[in-house]
Amino acid sequence: MGVTIHFEGRVRDRAAMTDLLQFARRFALERGWMTDDINEANAKLLRVDENERDCDYLGPVSGLELNPGNDCEPIKLEFDNQLYVQEWTKTQFAGAEMHQTICGFLHAIEPYFETFKVNDEAEFWETGDVELLEKYRADCDRFIEEHLQEHPTAKVKVKEPTGRIVDMIVYD
Repeated sequence: MGVTIHFEGRVRDRAAMTDLLQFARRFALERGWMTDDINEANAKLLRVDENERDCDYLGPVSGLELNPGNDCEPIKLEFDNQLYVQEWTKTQFAGAEMHQTICGFLHAIEPYFETFKVNDEAEFWETGDVELLEKYRADCDRFIEEHLQEHPTAKVKVKEPTGRIVDMIVYD
């Protein structure tokens, strides 16, 4: 329902991953974003294949999590042992400027990848069209507001311990 940017790809090699993570740290520092290193020997990453089938990854992961702020989901650069990342970041509640900043970040890290794909639900990644982004955000806000009218006890913008944000939780 909310405005989300999905991204995936494989970095060229370990050196490119190291350089990408250094760039990401600098990018975050310049904006006052918090970062957390990711290093786990045995993690489960939720993944889907090109046919939208679950194909979760189990194994070692490393990378970096960037935290732009309370109203934006983290940007996880969480790489598996094949140097592949598949993630998403919801910007619905963070505003159009944050959405643009994250798309700019993704464009900046694209050269580190041998393959890189972005699916921006608001189409800003592809078009650079701020008006289209604002329209999509407004449509999502309107949809949430309409559902809130139908379910006045619902909670909006519920942040989970993982940093993910649920648009709305309806209690009946």
